[in-house]
Amino acid sequence: MQKQFPHSPEPGNSITAAVMLSLAPASSAALSNSNAEYDYIIVGAGSAGCVLANRLTADGQNKVLLVEAGGEDRSWKFHMPAALMYTLTNPKYNWCYYTEPQKHMNNRKMYWPRGKVLGGCSSHNAMVYMRGHAYDYDRWEKEGAAGWSYADVLPYFKRSQTHEYGEDEYRGGDGPLHVSRGHGTNPLYPAFLEAGQQAGYPFTDDINGFQQEGFGYFDMTIKDGKRCSTSVGYLRPAMSRSNLTVKTKVMVNQVMFEGRRAVGIEMEHKGRVQEVRAAKEVVLSAGAINTPQLLMLSGVGDADSLRGLDIPLRTHLPGVGANLQDHLEIYIQYKCTKPITLYSYQWKFPINMVRTGVEWFLTNKGPASTAHLEVGAFFRSRAGLEHPDIQLHFLPSVIIDHGQKTGDCHAFQAHAGPLRSTSVGTVKLKNKDPRQWPLLDPNYMSTQSDIEEFRANVRLTREIFAQKAFDEFRAEELAPTSQIQSDKEIDAFVRSQADTAYHCSCSCKMGDESDPLAVVDSQCRVFGLDGLRVVDASIMPSAVSGNLNGPTVMMAEKASDMILGNKSLPKLDAPVYRPKSIDTQR
Repeated sequence: MQKQFPHSPEPGNSITAAVMLSLAPASSAALSNSNAEYDYIIVGAGSAGCVLANRLTADGQNKVLLVEAGGEDRSWKFHMPAALMYTLTNPKYNWCYYTEPQKHMNNRKMYWPRGKVLGGCSSHNAMVYMRGHAYDYDRWEKEGAAGWSYADVLPYFKRSQTHEYGEDEYRGGDGPLHVSRGHGTNPLYPAFLEAGQQAGYPFTDDINGFQQEGFGYFDMTIKDGKRCSTSVGYLRPAMSRSNLTVKTKVMVNQVMFEGRRAVGIEMEHKGRVQEVRAAKEVVLSAGAINTPQLLMLSGVGDADSLRGLDIPLRTHLPGVGANLQDHLEIYIQYKCTKPITLYSYQWKFPINMVRTGVEWFLTNKGPASTAHLEVGAFFRSRAGLEHPDIQLHFLPSVIIDHGQKTGDCHAFQAHAGPLRSTSVGTVKLKNKDPRQWPLLDPNYMSTQSDIEEFRANVRLTREIFAQKAFDEFRAEELAPTSQIQSDKEIDAFVRSQADTAYHCSCSCKMGDESDPLAVVDSQCRVFGLDGLRVVDASIMPSAVSGNLNGPTVMMAEKASDMILGNKSLPKLDAPVYRPKSIDTQR
């Protein structure tokens, strides 16, 4: 059974907590009594599954079933950008996972939310649209993912997107996922951008374009003041198609096989087990935790581990659940000298909260129409790096305990985290019950290079906040606090306070068949089996240098052409920024 998050949400953790308005979630689609056969079955209606459901049914020919363990995304809490904390710890919409005790993190069991609703994590996330760096995808190709270089994936990034600034060499102009820039007027935003330049870093006018490196405005998956999840952008426009069936609140127990071919799934709804067949393919898009879990429950994984759980072996793939990667981050927080932060919209200021909530419900405008992570940065922690290894998200507020506790003063923070940590973990089965959590061990901070990188991460972020641009806003340091200065003290702070950036990936990596940990080939087909593919963040060969939602959408766009047998979009050889000082300074 899934655990409950240990804290009850406090009133005031969203700026609209006082507005007691809600749209009742619609009931999930009833499960059919017939054993229908589909051309394709997609397991998981998240960031990838919704994309696939749209693209595979577009021509009206293929009969597709999309199944989702969670319910529908009808509540206003999914669509008001500022309300994201409402669903982050709600077991009705979230798997609410915890890791195993992390031995390098003071043995903490760390909270890992994962979306359990139409749209998956794209219905829960902070809506920051980030592609990662061009060199990430060139690295993927070197790691065995043939045809996934930056030139190969850029056209699919563009196809997925409608950017409010229009199409150019990097941005898309007519895709389902709507992307916008923040329009906030908080003076802390320009102060952050100016402080970065005062510290010696460049400004970039498009972090997802020619130049990732530098300080700039973030893109966000927000359209007209509302979240644009993959459920909103991709699935809803396809729901009226007669060849698409969407079933919610369905638990998939296993993939069914005949010989080495996947022929369907066994699923359960309200205690009734049903087998549904796929004439062409089964596609797993359940994410970096649930996809390896489902593969192992179906007999696909490490032979010794599966035999130990009395699960009949279908094929030996030791990489299933291995190579788990995540972004870890720390919050660097300062008290603000002026009353200009989001503290003004917490429970202690109910009039502001009510006014803001009503404004959004009536107009989809105002402070509730953004998640407020509107500016940020990518920079290199040392000379010689090919591309940035640290990312900052700036927030004119503070977050404590995944948003379950509110700050007690006006303050601001940077979410500071390394992008390519070398610590690698695992997803393993606890037993063969599909309702039991798998054992999640990201193995955080297990390498010396990660420890040293986090020290630089903390020190360089402090250096940015020490710049003149923040002089009129910066008061005392709240975290780590000014008393924490030495390597030993910083290490202890990181072990006790660092947390997930919600970017788990790579647990069923794509690669060459000669790679002992590769699970799928460059066409997303599971090695050693027919009729089975994986399309989600689990197949990333290595973590991208940024947030994962945009890349996952791109991967599903590209995979849809592979599944349909379409010719890949032509490569786009767009230029990529390379600083002249790369070998001499950070």
